[in-house]
Amino acid sequence: MKIALRLLLLLLAFSAELSAQTPSTELRKFLLFEDAAFVLKHVRVIDGNGGAAQEDRTIVLKNGKIEAMGGATLATPADAKVLDLSGRTVLPGLVGMHNHLMYTASINLDEDDKLPPPGFLVTELAFSAPRLYLAAGVTTMRTTGSIEPYTDLNIRRLIDEMKMPGPHIDVSGPYLEGADSIFPQMAWLSGEEQARKTVAFWAGEGVTSIKAYMKISAAELGAAIAEAHRHGLKLTGHLCAVDFRRAIALGIDNLEHGPVFTDSEFVPERKPDSCPSSKDILASWEQLEIASPQVQALIQDLVQHRVAITSTLPVFESFVTTRPLLSQRQSEMLAAESLRSYLHARASAATNPARAIAYEAAMQKEMAFERAFVAAGGLLLAGPDPTGIGGVLPGFGDQRGLQLLVEAGFSPAEAIQIASANGARYMGQSAVFGSVEAGKRADLVIIKGDPGRNIKDVENVEIVFKDGRAYDPAKLIASVRGMVGIR
Repeated sequence: MKIALRLLLLLLAFSAELSAQTPSTELRKFLLFEDAAFVLKHVRVIDGNGGAAQEDRTIVLKNGKIEAMGGATLATPADAKVLDLSGRTVLPGLVGMHNHLMYTASINLDEDDKLPPPGFLVTELAFSAPRLYLAAGVTTMRTTGSIEPYTDLNIRRLIDEMKMPGPHIDVSGPYLEGADSIFPQMAWLSGEEQARKTVAFWAGEGVTSIKAYMKISAAELGAAIAEAHRHGLKLTGHLCAVDFRRAIALGIDNLEHGPVFTDSEFVPERKPDSCPSSKDILASWEQLEIASPQVQALIQDLVQHRVAITSTLPVFESFVTTRPLLSQRQSEMLAAESLRSYLHARASAATNPARAIAYEAAMQKEMAFERAFVAAGGLLLAGPDPTGIGGVLPGFGDQRGLQLLVEAGFSPAEAIQIASANGARYMGQSAVFGSVEAGKRADLVIIKGDPGRNIKDVENVEIVFKDGRAYDPAKLIASVRGMVGIR
């Protein structure tokens, strides 16, 4: 309750500030209209609550909110701009719960493909990522671990001040990592006290969530969770050295990726606070069925302790070399060096077909786990995790995540709910955004087509409303073409 109240008060303060702000000249480049009020007529609505689509609806947007919804006879303001959206579908703005403002696939290997000191370096995407997320319909996102947290905080401020386009951002603090990580840009913790101090410092700097990483110890994780909760923040983790059951007992709020690729509890003879290889983790899950007592007990533990799981199927798919390469449209977004790096990594992965088969099987098992978790009452979130070998791009990856949730067995309406309303619920802001309902923030995505029948239509974004302002996705995308990976 304390966390939800703090987030709600922050949001109300932000909304009050927003109403007094006007878009900068830079931001106006990407607005389709200057109007303050809109009437969306003859639109199909998939509201984000998991129910069937509503046909031929009228929606009134005013003062940054959804003022009213109804049928053709709904009373509408005389001064509003009327948009005939026949053949279009409106969705709630997507809430990306495992998103980043960085790119990981730039080659920094020696000629023998070994990683030299200082380790694996990633690139901040302060310019291109916010535009791509918004263009794809992501109106709220969590950074879920920051490489340059001050940059991310400043991006959030500039977006909130309407000086640049982008989604609302929940900024996570820097990754909390254990010693000897391959990532020199992460905080390598040396004990519980450092974990507490790091969380406290970044809470004071304005981050709104915390992310723990693979080599953090159980003691450090427990200290970080307690400190985050003391500051009214939630903590999520992509874990390895600490398994899921231990993290649940320590009070974690959210676990990233699901267990099949990351939960080390079933690895034979695993030592405490040690991170087994990904190969060993996958092998341990190969022996388990989702219906097994061990996995069902894990699901019940997660549900009883209200620990959310974030589905990140797009990043797993990028390692399956039997699946398609990036589309031409996405390839055009990458800088030349980034595209070369991605193709190099993809070609290297293709030399090991057995690994691709194993990853496909693991991904299918993860899909089955997510279905079982939701069926048991668990809260499933969604985000693409645009990392890996560079085949998951900001925004485009969020759209692909919806398609993979449908492939996993969820209905399109359920997939949209997972990627919108569920994120708002986790943040304690369901009353403010996450679904298409009167009184909520006017964060909407206008799709040409019907993703309720063909989920691939989510790629056909024509207009994105954020706070009731209509953005042009085509202009946002064109403004960063050829820049992903360097800006």
